[in-house]
Amino acid sequence: MTESTALLTDMYELTMLQASLRDGTAHRQCAFEVFGRRLPNERRYGVVAGTARVLDAVTRFRFTEEQLATLDFLDEDTIEYLRQYRFTGHIDGYREGELYFPASPILTVRGTFAECVILETLILSILNSDSAVASAAARMVTAADGRPIIEMGSRRTQETAAVTAARAAYLAGFDATSNLEASKEYGIPASGTSAHSWTLLHTDADGNADEAGAFRAQVDSLGTGTTLLVDTYDITQGVATAIEVAGPELGAVRIDSGDLGVLARKVRQQLDDLGAHNTRIVVSSDLDEFAIAALRAEPVDAYGVGTSVVTGSGAPTAGLVYKLVEVEGVPVAKRSRDKHSHGGAKAAVRACRRSGTAVEEVAYPLGAEQPQIGTLQSHPLTVALMRDGEVIEGLPTLEQSREHLAARLITLPWEGLALSRDEPVIQVRFDRV
Repeated sequence: MTESTALLTDMYELTMLQASLRDGTAHRQCAFEVFGRRLPNERRYGVVAGTARVLDAVTRFRFTEEQLATLDFLDEDTIEYLRQYRFTGHIDGYREGELYFPASPILTVRGTFAECVILETLILSILNSDSAVASAAARMVTAADGRPIIEMGSRRTQETAAVTAARAAYLAGFDATSNLEASKEYGIPASGTSAHSWTLLHTDADGNADEAGAFRAQVDSLGTGTTLLVDTYDITQGVATAIEVAGPELGAVRIDSGDLGVLARKVRQQLDDLGAHNTRIVVSSDLDEFAIAALRAEPVDAYGVGTSVVTGSGAPTAGLVYKLVEVEGVPVAKRSRDKHSHGGAKAAVRACRRSGTAVEEVAYPLGAEQPQIGTLQSHPLTVALMRDGEVIEGLPTLEQSREHLAARLITLPWEGLALSRDEPVIQVRFDRV
């Protein structure tokens, strides 16, 4: 059996399971829904990411004897239930790469209370992390306006989170990753050349720097198409040395410090004066969507983004929740102040003008006929993802989801792509709910 995901959960889910087995409510048919009450940092839209990983994790949610031995707070009946546990219910939801807004019914999990309730933490931990990264990355892609972005945030997050963050960033439109595990696991193009330590390594016993020697060795190893890091010492001298060593056909230079806009202009002029008209300029150093947008008018050819993308650009969670919305066909809803929910299992459609511009989102009872939306075009959002515990065949690949998101971003009203804080650009309306 592949690695179990069963302990990627919280204790209270198992204590609720035990109580429900004792009072007879464990086998009531229920529906749980994943949605967000608001968008982090007052953003205009969110991006659904991690759906494929959720489905894989649910299929591997099976307890081993070693795991069961650690659950000494549970009684024997509960342990036996977990020993036999397999999710046999249904999952419907938005496909990966879809846009979402506050109250969008992103994912609906149906089955018995017992089999659904213990999946809460697993599902939310994946969707919250991946959607936060993808939502931030999509804004950076918009800000870059067609220029390539490389994800290089592995050193700024936990080691396995680095891999999944690279996947989410690629889904959102990033072009490559520095992380080799992500490249192997998900087929993302890998990118990377050298760090400042490589240049510093080429220092003699008297402390004399040999930047030219470092560049020469790198070019000898990787070819003239490589990217040379030119700001370890004096950047103007670094550029001159880079072209002297590699020639005017050098692939790129990278700037990793200082006022990037000013430096990019100076370096572009210097490169052109040296005849290196095709040598690209790559910039990095604490970039986020706002810094990228500020550099849009500068002669920058590509961006390297680290910390801000793996942390969701200041929003490390998408703020999604997993709430019970239906019991034995009866809608149930939480009424707490500022934390209310809408009862009933739901599907959704997005209404668009003939131009393709999205106008609103309409949620309606899952399984019911789609609502009438007048002269607007209706685009279904909810699709079947799992039936009777089995993943639906033919779900979109990562590349297809990446293309889907790119197409969906075009449907947003122009103000939806603005980086400033404001209300979500699309509102969710509830029909017959």
